[in-house]
Amino acid sequence: MSQDNNQTTQEETSKPPVTSMMEDVKNALAKLEVTLDQYMVKKAPALPIGFKQFLVKFVPYVVVVSAVFAIPSILAMLGLSAILTPFAMLGGSTYGVGARIFSVGLTLLVSTAIQLYALPGLFKLTKASWKLGFYATLVSVLGDIVSLNIVYGVFAVLISWYFLFQVKELYKN
Repeated sequence: MSQDNNQTTQEETSKPPVTSMMEDVKNALAKLEVTLDQYMVKKAPALPIGFKQFLVKFVPYVVVVSAVFAIPSILAMLGLSAILTPFAMLGGSTYGVGARIFSVGLTLLVSTAIQLYALPGLFKLTKASWKLGFYATLVSVLGDIVSLNIVYGVFAVLISWYFLFQVKELYKN
């Protein structure tokens, strides 16, 4: 018996910590998705099916248009952060205007990249593209928290999650 316990302990300790951390993140995201499904679908008022179908047909085009508008904004924000950081320090800002603009630009870059990666699946209504949209909202709310736009971030993500979870049933495989 002690040999079996010893093998189990060795197997557990031989597992890389990164794998364990990734499993923890996946489990936490799965729990969050179940909880949000409970509140955003089962307890919230449902959207009419015709409106849901309109949304899933319309959203891929919104992603394309928003990406086109986001690219110049991302470049401007990342460039402005480099220019404004020295002036923010002169003004006595400890957090720095440049750092805040950079975090917003980086968040916009990552969430836009995720949405563009999901784009082919959005046209095909795949479950994987829905999940990528969910991850993009998580990145956005994380960026809002980092840039101290907490109130806006909470309202924006709740509205996004409501619509996202309402149309979830239409994304298959």
